[in-house]
Amino acid sequence: MALDESKENDEIFDDRGITYVIDKVLLEQVKPVKVDYVESPFGSGFSIGSSMKAGGGCGSSCSC
Repeated sequence: MALDESKENDEIFDDRGITYVIDKVLLEQVKPVKVDYVESPFGSGFSIGSSMKAGGGCGSSCSC
């Protein structure tokens, strides 16, 4: 997850005043994608989940 400007090959979504930008090809590979803001005793941040199988990095769901 990062701050970015939209490009020609991006899909753009607006939800509750937040704009999300994702590459259209990547979206086809990972959809559906769920982005949520969570607070817990361990801290707070964004939780990102998708149908993509773990293959490295932080897996199919991670908190950033």
